[in-house]
Amino acid sequence: MPILQSLRSWARRVLRDVMMLWFARRHPDTPFTARALCYVAAAYALSPIDLIPDFIPVLGLLDDALLLPLLVWLAVRLLPMHVVAECRAQADVWMAQRGERPRSVVGAGLIVVVWIVLAWIAWRWAASLWQ
Repeated sequence: MPILQSLRSWARRVLRDVMMLWFARRHPDTPFTARALCYVAAAYALSPIDLIPDFIPVLGLLDDALLLPLLVWLAVRLLPMHVVAECRAQADVWMAQRGERPRSVVGAGLIVVVWIVLAWIAWRWAASLWQ
């Protein structure tokens, strides 16, 4: 099953790069825009709550399959190469020693805020239709 193996390898690389972004957000040579994007991508990826829950057919998995790799790719493009190399090495060491990814409470909080704002917007829209 070469396709399954290549998908697993790709998923491991994405997870390693998420961990790399987690370290890059605190690196002193990271530019501000890249730092902000690293923070958003790492907080989203490491959050225990998904923006679109996985039980929603198709959309629930598309955010993990498309949105996360897109955020990682963009953040890596904005980072200096030496920062990427140093932080990837840190991520490899972290994953070898601990074997688990950290959890982002801030990311979970941001996702809850997004859902609350979307619910409020939907409520306002529905209220305007009924009037």
